[in-house]
Amino acid sequence: MADTREAIVHASHLPMSVIIVGVGNADFSDMQMLDGDDGILRSPKGEPVLRDIVQFVPFRNFKHASPAALAKSVLAEVPNQVVDYYNGKAIKPKCMSEYESSRTVAP
Repeated sequence: MADTREAIVHASHLPMSVIIVGVGNADFSDMQMLDGDDGILRSPKGEPVLRDIVQFVPFRNFKHASPAALAKSVLAEVPNQVVDYYNGKAIKPKCMSEYESSRTVAP
C-alpha cells in the first residue's frame, strides 16, 4: 500500500488517470482511501497528490446494472482530471478555428 500511495503521488504530476474496479466482496477500504474522495491522498513521506487522479468503483454496486451505468461511474471523474492537468500546466485548449487551421488536408 505504501508503494502504491507513493506511485499515485508521483503519477499525479503526469497526464494520466488511475481507475480501480473492485471485484468481489472484499474489504475495499484501502481502495477507497486511494480514491481520495474523503481527503487528500499523501505518500508515506507526507507529500500530497498534486491532483486527484484515482477513481475507485466497487463492481458489486453495479452487479445488476447495465454496463453503461458501470462505465459512466468508472469514467465520471476523468474529464475533470484532464482539465485539472492542463490547468495545472497553464495549457489552454485551442479554439475550433485554430484546430481546423492546423490540420493537414490531403489533396
